[in-house]
Amino acid sequence: MNIADLRKSYEKAELSESASHADPLQQFGQWLDEAIKGEVPEPNAMTLATVGADLRPSTRVVLIKGYDANGIVWYTNYHSRKGQQLAGNPYAALQFHWVELERVVRIEGLVEKVSDEESDAYFKSRPLDSRIGAWASPQSEVIDSRAVLVTNAARYGAQFLLHPPRPPHWGGYRLVPDRWEFWQGRKSRLHDRLRYLRQEDGAWLRERLAP
Repeated sequence: MNIADLRKSYEKAELSESASHADPLQQFGQWLDEAIKGEVPEPNAMTLATVGADLRPSTRVVLIKGYDANGIVWYTNYHSRKGQQLAGNPYAALQFHWVELERVVRIEGLVEKVSDEESDAYFKSRPLDSRIGAWASPQSEVIDSRAVLVTNAARYGAQFLLHPPRPPHWGGYRLVPDRWEFWQGRKSRLHDRLRYLRQEDGAWLRERLAP
């Protein structure tokens, strides 16, 4: 099969100005809720794009752990590649792709660390093996083999038992949006795209983009 011949007609829904929310956070909340209720595989998975000092962009999939008027939150190792890139350039982009609903959400903005209290509270809610894993994995570093991770996990498991503290190099980030885009697939490639731009007074300007 020639991959250039793979095509799909998007015909499940539409996205109009009259039927969408004036506040992009409400629109996002509605779509995320519909993805969860629709049992979309991993509806909380989002692609995070960052740019390093060498100006090369990189992406990876992370999991949203919270959202409100302050922004979108996820947790990770601060020493990872994404953590180092965010330390040098705090602007990033997120993307959700809910294939079954023929929808994409793109979010851009400034990234900041969440408070220690927020990171501590979330870390305590994680399963024990995940808390040990945060200590065991020197994320993004070169290791000799998987045995390094297994050995580290055993060592920290013996050290902390049932109560591992949050590592100082691990915690949350919050992307504070200044731009949202909602994409709904439509027939004949005439897709619906609504973009929201934050204005100086904090209000949102909603615009339709050509597909």
